[in-house]
Amino acid sequence: MKVAIIYNKNISEVINQFGIQNKEIYNPKTIKKVAGALEAGGHNVGIIDGDMNVIERIQNFMPRVMEGEKMGMVFNMAYGIQGESRYTHIPSMLEMLGIPYVGSSPMGHGLALDKMVAKILLQKHNIPTPNFWVFSDHQFKEISIDYPVIVKPKMEAVSFGLRIVDNIEDLREAVKFIIDEYRQPALVEQFIKGREFAVGLLGNNPVEAFPVLEFDLENDPFGIQTYENKTVNQRKKICPAVIPEDKKKEMISLSKEAFRVLQLRDFSRVDFRMDENNNVYILELNSMASLGSTGSYPAAAVVAGYDYKSLVNKMLDVAALRYFTSTEFETETERVQKKIPLEIRIRGFLRDKQNNIENLLRDMININSSVRNVEGVNQLSSLIKKNLSVMGFSHQVFTNIEVGNVLFFTNSSDDNYDILVIGNLDNDVKRADQEYFSGTEQKLFGTGIWENKGGLTVLVSALQSLRFVRMLRKIRVGILLTTDDTLQGRFTKNIVKRLSANSKYVIGLHGAFINGGVVTSRSGAALYHCHMNLKRNNDAALVGEVTSFFLKLVAGWVDLSDPQNGLVIAPRKLNVETNITDPYVDASVNLSIRFNSSTQMEFIEKKIRREIPKKYKKLIDFQFEGSMKRPPMSKNEKVNYFLNKIKKIAEKLDINIREEHRWSSADICYVDESKFQIDGLGPAGAKPSHKSEYISRHSLLERAALLALVLIDLSKD
Repeated sequence: MKVAIIYNKNISEVINQFGIQNKEIYNPKTIKKVAGALEAGGHNVGIIDGDMNVIERIQNFMPRVMEGEKMGMVFNMAYGIQGESRYTHIPSMLEMLGIPYVGSSPMGHGLALDKMVAKILLQKHNIPTPNFWVFSDHQFKEISIDYPVIVKPKMEAVSFGLRIVDNIEDLREAVKFIIDEYRQPALVEQFIKGREFAVGLLGNNPVEAFPVLEFDLENDPFGIQTYENKTVNQRKKICPAVIPEDKKKEMISLSKEAFRVLQLRDFSRVDFRMDENNNVYILELNSMASLGSTGSYPAAAVVAGYDYKSLVNKMLDVAALRYFTSTEFETETERVQKKIPLEIRIRGFLRDKQNNIENLLRDMININSSVRNVEGVNQLSSLIKKNLSVMGFSHQVFTNIEVGNVLFFTNSSDDNYDILVIGNLDNDVKRADQEYFSGTEQKLFGTGIWENKGGLTVLVSALQSLRFVRMLRKIRVGILLTTDDTLQGRFTKNIVKRLSANSKYVIGLHGAFINGGVVTSRSGAALYHCHMNLKRNNDAALVGEVTSFFLKLVAGWVDLSDPQNGLVIAPRKLNVETNITDPYVDASVNLSIRFNSSTQMEFIEKKIRREIPKKYKKLIDFQFEGSMKRPPMSKNEKVNYFLNKIKKIAEKLDINIREEHRWSSADICYVDESKFQIDGLGPAGAKPSHKSEYISRHSLLERAALLALVLIDLSKD
């Protein structure tokens, strides 16, 4: 299942700062730990910042059921950015978008977060909770209050701003502090001298209670759990608590009832105080119980029999049970009874190595490998050679002083390999226009990142993961890195033909479109140059006539286009210079052609090379030159077979796969049609015109896992 973890990272990314600002945020290490647990549970995990761009990020990651994909879920860890009911913001947005999520509904979060409303509801249902008062101004009239009391913000968690006071002067000061600091009313609660406990809850119907946990207050009846105790100098936790059995049962029973009354879902933590006479009182319910590894909720879960991985996956399972039937997903209990699948081990490795993978990509992007920049191209090839050599790949160099050295790697001891992977080192961006590596939470940018370098990174990462799971030696693979892909394979076409002849399967590493496709066909490419000039003549009328003839000729070529059948003819660099007073015409055009079959090209070749009418032969000099540059990559039964293999593997990984046709040609077009071939196994992204080239950050790991499993599957075929 695709699972998006949403948490708050950049809390300044809002249109305006307005209302109560959040002071509660998860440590990124905890987020990564939860992601690792979910990956280990077999899920395809993405991490998303819950700021004002969250909807766009969810759209880029989450599958759309309306388009036939499996529904994903959100593992909500977002406390919100600002406002009185910030816990409700992400759940409300997810309900609007139609995305299921882990955790309580907006209603449940709203009731639990507002301590005054929660206590009113508890009292109404005869659930013991300390008496309380609420103040929105520190200049209140003196009223009858039984001191000591504890003062806290009305709508905060993690023990922010707690103070114990025993007189009205200190009370006014504490209330003023809460109002000024937290911009909300102060909740004043009867302080219960004694001991402090917590009960963790998990599930819905039924609700499971973890063993009662006690916070060690060191026999101080006035001791409390401060913010510092929860985040820095943590108090010792005793679980199960050493209290009479009937008190344990009472706390658990009250916890479940309060959970129901406040309409909470999936999980929660209930905080208690027990006075010196063993009377118990619920202080509050935390609908976003912390998953920090040293927190009380995970600590009690361990005693209940859950390690961290199984706890996180169980939380996802109980939420999934609310939304789906039990037959639509595999529970944690079912998963742990099986051997850890290969795809989970591979994804886990890639998740752990994400920083290393992105650093490798950054190093590639920051090398300028513009075509004919021989030094830069060779520097990039050296970087890849360094990474492949340590994995046991030998290499062969095809020297080329004009565009840089072509490299061929293989882990086979002879010339027999089952799979040939084709990538290219060059790009068509001028040195002055080079864009260096940069990134956001969702996207990575840089020259070549989608066209070629993202795919090269995917390849290296996939091979590293195969070595990790000890499968690399079982796969015989060849890797060809060309240096003239942007020159239509001018120097390497024969190398591509020869090396691909030795393999059964051929894979191209160009990037996929953002919707997650693979390339099943590519247009062939042809380029022609036509030049015409008026012979020396004093007849000014001929200037217009000859110019008109040339433009009609070009228009006639363009009209031969048949886009529905994959034939497009377009003029490039059309140039016409004329002079009437001194009769002169000089016209030229580069004609770019994309086609899907050799038959089409033979027909077009005849049409565009037709004879110039006799009328104009005496008037003009006409030069026409050019030819087919690269043949098409055609979709056939073998491509379909290969595509279906990839789709089945992608389905295991919850990766969306669609087939694409590319109007552009590539080196894979030189591969014989008798081979099983697919292109576009690089990361998903785009190269918008006049905009920065980018890839989806998540797809870098996603495609590496997919390529690794594809290589394993092909080696068995």
